[in-house]
Amino acid sequence: MLKHTQKIKELYEDIQKTIFYMIPEKWESLYLYSSIIEEKDQNEAGELFFYYIPKGILRKKPVNVYEIPSKFNIDEAQYLKLVENLYAKIKILHKEFKKLELGQTWTNVTMIIENLRFLVEYNYEDLTQSPLSSYERHVIWRCKYLGIGIEQLSKDEKEILKRYATGPKLLSRTERYDSGIYIKDIENIVDYDTQKLQN
Repeated sequence: MLKHTQKIKELYEDIQKTIFYMIPEKWESLYLYSSIIEEKDQNEAGELFFYYIPKGILRKKPVNVYEIPSKFNIDEAQYLKLVENLYAKIKILHKEFKKLELGQTWTNVTMIIENLRFLVEYNYEDLTQSPLSSYERHVIWRCKYLGIGIEQLSKDEKEILKRYATGPKLLSRTERYDSGIYIKDIENIVDYDTQKLQN
C-alpha cells in the first residue's frame, strides 16, 4: 500500500493544475502516461504523453498532447516547454515516492481525470527488462485506456497487439490511488469565451 504524504497530495494538485492549464478547450476526460527509467549511470530516461476527450454531445476522437500546438495555433516550442515542465513534476513525484518506499519504486504511471475523479495507477514493471519497445507499450496503452478498437489500428499495430496477447507476461505490482478533484481558480493556456459556449 502506497503512502500518500501531504507533499505527494500537493504534487497531485500541482500536476492537475498544470494539465488543466495545458488544454485550450473544454474536455470530458484525460488519460496520461509517463515512465521513468533509472539507468545504471544514475540518469533518468522516460516519456510522457496524454490524450483528452473534448467535451461534446457526440463521442469525439482523443486529442494527443503533441497535436495541441497545431490544432490551436500555439507556439510549438513554448508549448513543449509546458510538456517538459509537466514531466519534471512527475519526476519530482517519483523522487518523493522513492524516499518512502523500500526497494524499487514505480517505473510508470497512468493518471486519469474524469467525472471529477483523479485516479492514479502506479506500475512497478522493470522497463529495462521489458520485451516491449516504447512504441509498442504506447500502442497497447492506447487500446487499453482510450478504447481504440482493433479496426482503428494499422496492420503493424494489430500485429503488436497480437504478439502482446499471445506472448509471455511479466508479473508486476500495480498500486492505485483515487480521489476527488479540488482545484480552484483553474486557468488554461487559451482563454475561451464561456458565454458563447452556453448559448
